[in-house]
Amino acid sequence: MANQNAKGLKRLINACFFSVAGFKATWQHEEAFRQEVALFVVTTPLAIWLGQTAIEKVLLIGSVVLVLLVELLNSAVEAVVDRVGFEHHELSGRAKDIGSAAVMLSLIWAGVTWALILW
Repeated sequence: MANQNAKGLKRLINACFFSVAGFKATWQHEEAFRQEVALFVVTTPLAIWLGQTAIEKVLLIGSVVLVLLVELLNSAVEAVVDRVGFEHHELSGRAKDIGSAAVMLSLIWAGVTWALILW
């Protein structure tokens, strides 16, 4: 991260560029993220169509956004673990497994949210 001393508007602009770089890297290197973006693209119009109130629509869309957020964090953990080294280590495996469990829990949460609202 270049120029960490930036202040004010310049800091916000830099943060936006770093965020875009993060999205690009995740899209390029993480198939699961691409699949979850496809899920988001399919489910968002469905949520708008099937949700009867604004709250239902927000909950339906938000549950899938939560999956994307958790996947981004999981991808960051995996990248850091892989940066440290590719040799098998119990803590590295545990960190990756915990990140994967978080993604799975977010997917279950999204499924339950959709089921409760639509049935």
